[in-house]
Amino acid sequence: SYLAHRSKVKLGQKLYAEALSDAEKVIELNPSSYLGYELKHAALHGSQRYDDAFKAFTIMLSKLDDALDPQIRQLRQKYVSPSEVEDAIRRAIHAQLENAPLRLLNTSTGRLCDRDAQINAFMQSTEYKELLHSFGMHAPLQTEPIKEAVVKYFSWVMLSHRWERKEPLLHDIQGRDIYDLDPVGTVVKLQKFCEVARDAGHRWAWIDTCCINQNNNVEVQQSVNSMFVWYHYSALTIVYLSDVPPSSESGALASSIWNTRGWTVQEFLAPKVVLFYQADWTLYLDDRSRNHKHSLAITQELERSTGISARALVDFRPGMRGAREKLQWASTRVTTLQEDIAYSLFGIFGVHLPVIYGEKRQNALGRLLQEIIAHSGDITALDWVGQSSNFNSCLPANISSYKALSCALPSLSERDMQNSVSSSRNNIFAVESASKLYTILENLSVPRFANARLQLPCIVFPLTEVRRRPGQDGDTCFIYDVKADGLQDLLVITEDKLGQFSPARRTRRTFLLVRPWNRHDLGLINFADETHSTEDWPEPGSPGYNEQTTRELRLIVRLGQPFGGLLLAQQWGGEYKRIASDNNIIAQVKDTASVDDMMDIRMLEIL
Repeated sequence: SYLAHRSKVKLGQKLYAEALSDAEKVIELNPSSYLGYELKHAALHGSQRYDDAFKAFTIMLSKLDDALDPQIRQLRQKYVSPSEVEDAIRRAIHAQLENAPLRLLNTSTGRLCDRDAQINAFMQSTEYKELLHSFGMHAPLQTEPIKEAVVKYFSWVMLSHRWERKEPLLHDIQGRDIYDLDPVGTVVKLQKFCEVARDAGHRWAWIDTCCINQNNNVEVQQSVNSMFVWYHYSALTIVYLSDVPPSSESGALASSIWNTRGWTVQEFLAPKVVLFYQADWTLYLDDRSRNHKHSLAITQELERSTGISARALVDFRPGMRGAREKLQWASTRVTTLQEDIAYSLFGIFGVHLPVIYGEKRQNALGRLLQEIIAHSGDITALDWVGQSSNFNSCLPANISSYKALSCALPSLSERDMQNSVSSSRNNIFAVESASKLYTILENLSVPRFANARLQLPCIVFPLTEVRRRPGQDGDTCFIYDVKADGLQDLLVITEDKLGQFSPARRTRRTFLLVRPWNRHDLGLINFADETHSTEDWPEPGSPGYNEQTTRELRLIVRLGQPFGGLLLAQQWGGEYKRIASDNNIIAQVKDTASVDDMMDIRMLEIL
């Protein structure tokens, strides 16, 4: 009709009031037709009268459903019902909030909101109404724009900072507008953080001081185990350096107390986007880029001061691989609560464990290391010097024991390895012995660690002599000359007093020097390791061709190289305890040709 045509023309000209007037006349002339309501919906939507537009759209769908003409009824398939759109929006909200903090501050209203309050705010917002009608017209339903709109609305900013005295807690701000609080002390930090987040275009912000109910153990547990995820999925993480004055030069970040705290390791590694702010809330180094993780000056400063590689700083992936290196990152960090030095690493290693404040540092760290070894089989966490933990003697009492670099041992060049293998290949006895040892080690179980008891596969060398060097009566550390079957003589420095013995003066107590077994020494391709590729395999016939006999002989050569050993003392129940040492115990077999010296292979239980 003429009125319908004119309404469409007015819609194209964005003259929504006139288009609506014509649409109303179309409805008046033919109340049973869907067309008038379709035009009315478009005009109301253009006028941003979303509630009225929703009603018009619903009536339009009912007119299509009730139409007598089959061709008109078929038009219904072109449209998506509002309920389908609502379901898609709800699914998008659930997916977004699944990785979001439990509570967030609304940077516009200044009020703390739980998830229900956040969702209710969204349902009342213009963004929701616009979303509901923008994608609720034509089938098929486009879910990606819905997801993008939901992610944008619910995006949040995290704060990484150093706790100071009298921080506002949850009970101080609950039910109040933070912008109305007296701007004194650490309240200013809270207000400025929310203002910076708001000015950056983000509606929600999170700070650990007042967004966690510290009196609720269940919530604290959930928060500690979710913290890494919250930082990772944040739209932005702001690092506030309260002790870095305005206009500071490069080096101030490295010297900041923030860079010494335990929790801040994951707070920088986890997020994708990070900005550093100085004490006056100006950008560090006046770097106005959108992401300081891409700032060469800042990443180099952090790399030098933390020992964390630039690659990990920019694109860190949580998990248990490279456990020893990650433990070293945290080895110089401090936390107010002693258990937090372990809890702050849960996200970095991708583990979920109970949070038990009051259990003390050794137990918390012990449970973490037990989880890493039990689930990954990675025994590099046993590479430390210092004091043993009460949790298990194979673990350190303090994370600072990982401060030193992992035990660096000399290794053969590939050329020397091939020469050694070639010289053994024609020795039938050597080949048979190598095959036998390889088979035993290949079938050896991986380490098991549960209930503070470590089942550790080892190549065992019984001690035959322990002699303390003279003149150490007043010392706190003792130096011992040690001999073991099949090993070259070695030196042990420890705070423990060892009973001296020799072949002529035996002892009832058994001492062992062991080489913890690592399956990597088998020379097998690790298909779980993304750095390995079949393209790297040598071609058959080449010097490094990885056929079975070659692998077996390479293993023998590898076992003949120096290794980091553990000194164990047998207990009355048959188990063993590690004797802690103040230096790495470096051992080496006397003769690689004597494979029998390496045939004592056991699964030892260590307390």
